[in-house]
Amino acid sequence: MTAITYTPPRESPLESLDMNLLVALDALLEEQSVTGAAARLRTSAPAMSRTLGRIRRVLGDPVLVRAGRNLVPTPRALELRADVHAVVQQARGLLTPHAAPDPARLARQFTLQTSDMLLAALATPLTALAQEQAPGVSLRFLPESVEDTPALRDGRVDLEIGVLDHLDPETRTESLTELRLVGAVRPGHRLATARRVTPRAFAAADHISVSRKGRRRGPIDDRLAELGLERRVPVAVPSHTVGLFLAQSSDLVCLAPAVLARHCVEALGLRTFPVPLELPPLDIGMAWHPRNDADSAHRWLRERVREAFAGLADDGRHEYRADEPTAVSGPSR
Repeated sequence: MTAITYTPPRESPLESLDMNLLVALDALLEEQSVTGAAARLRTSAPAMSRTLGRIRRVLGDPVLVRAGRNLVPTPRALELRADVHAVVQQARGLLTPHAAPDPARLARQFTLQTSDMLLAALATPLTALAQEQAPGVSLRFLPESVEDTPALRDGRVDLEIGVLDHLDPETRTESLTELRLVGAVRPGHRLATARRVTPRAFAAADHISVSRKGRRRGPIDDRLAELGLERRVPVAVPSHTVGLFLAQSSDLVCLAPAVLARHCVEALGLRTFPVPLELPPLDIGMAWHPRNDADSAHRWLRERVREAFAGLADDGRHEYRADEPTAVSGPSR
C-alpha cells in the first residue's frame, strides 16, 4: 500500500502578518537605520534587528542592504515606502480620539423617541438650539411605541427620553429631572373651586388614566388603597395631551406632569391642583446605546438635551406644591 503524505500549504504573507510590522517597516524605511528606527519606536536595536528579519521573511526581500557603513533600501522597499507610510498614518488617525466636532460643520440626522408631553416641551428648545448651533443637523421625533422594542440596540433610535423602565441591561442612562403630577380639570368641575383638594374628594372624582398600554391602575390607586379609598377610572388614553383635551370637555380629572403640561393647561383654560397623595416624583432620563457613548456628535446632542431640560427646570420653579395655601390655580395672566 502506498503511503499518502500530507504537505501543509505554505503560510501566506497575510496569514503571518503582524500589523505592527508595518509600523516598524515605516520607521526602518524612513530612518534607513536599525538603530534610528529602534530609537524612534522606543525599543532596543537587537529587537528592531529581529523585527527586520521577520519583515524580510514575510516580504521575501532584504528590504535594507549594507552599502559601506550605511543601509540602503532595495527596489522593492522603495516601491513600498509611500504606501506603507500612508497605511500607518491612516491607522493612527483611526485610533486617535476625535476632537469635539464643530457644530457648524456637523451634518447628521438624530432620531429621538419620547412621549407627546415631553415632545411638546422639548421640541421647540431643541430645534432652536440645533438651528442656532448646527444648521446641518436634523431632528426626527418618534412617539413612544406600544411594544418595548430594542430600538436603541437596533440603531433605529439615537436617544430615548422619558421614564426609563424597559431598557436592555447594557443601555447607558442619565437622569435629567424629576417631575411631579398635578390634577387638571375644567373650570366648572367641583374640584376647580375647592380651596384644598382632600384625598377623599380626589378619589370621589372620575379619572382619566394616561397609559400607552391602556392600563387603568397604577401607583395612585395603590396609595389610595392604603388610605382605604378607591377611585373610578372610566377611560384610559395613550397620551397626556389627549387626556387634557378630554378633561376640558368632561367632568373627568386628568393627571399630568406640572411643568410639561403648563402651556397646554393654559391654552385649554384648565384649572390645576396638587395631587393630595405622597407620590414619588417621575424620574425622567435619557438613554442611548453604548456604541454612541464616545461619539462626539452624539455627545453634542446629549448636551443640548441637558440644556433644554435646564430651561424646563427654570420654568418649573413655581410648580404647585401640596403645602401651598391655595391649592387650586387657573391659567396665569
